[in-house]
Amino acid sequence: MQSSADELVAIYDAAGSVTASATRATMRAQGLWHAAGVVLVRSVDGESAYLHRRSPDKDVFPGLYDCWAGGVVAAGETPAECAARELGEELGIESAPLTPLFTHVFDRPPIRCHNFAFEARWDGPVRHQPEEIVDGRWMPLAELREWADDPDSPLIPDGRLGIQKWFRRFG
Repeated sequence: MQSSADELVAIYDAAGSVTASATRATMRAQGLWHAAGVVLVRSVDGESAYLHRRSPDKDVFPGLYDCWAGGVVAAGETPAECAARELGEELGIESAPLTPLFTHVFDRPPIRCHNFAFEARWDGPVRHQPEEIVDGRWMPLAELREWADDPDSPLIPDGRLGIQKWFRRFG
C-alpha cells in the first residue's frame, strides 16, 4: 500500500491554477501551493454543523478540531471530486449533493493552499475514518461562531478562516 507521503497531489500556482504534480511529501517539504476540497456538513434544518477532531497522527494541525471535511486535491482530480471523495472517506457520507460555496486562500508558509469550499446537508449516520478522525459531534451554528471568533479555540487555522468567511457570507 502506498503511503500518504508518496501520493501524487496537484500543485497549483498562487493564482489558483494547476501547474504540475508532486508527491505529498515534496509539496509539504517545499511549501508548494496546492488545493483542498473541503465540505461544511450542515444538518438538514441548517441549525448545526458537524465538527470533528483530527487524529494526533495528521501531518498538519494534528489533534485540532475542524468543521470542514476534506483533503488535498490529488493529481488529475478536480476540487469537487476531491471534496466528494474526502466526505465519503472521512465521514462516511457518500450520497449528499455538494453545493459550491467559495474558494478561500490560506497562505501561511509552509502551508499555501486554495480551499475550494462546498456545503452538504445531512441528517444521516456519520462514520469516522479512524486514521484521520478521533471523534465528532453536531455543533449549533451559534456555538461554532463563538469558536470561530475565539482565537484560543482549538479550530484549525485554515478551517477557522473558512468558517469565518462562511459566516460573513451566509450566517
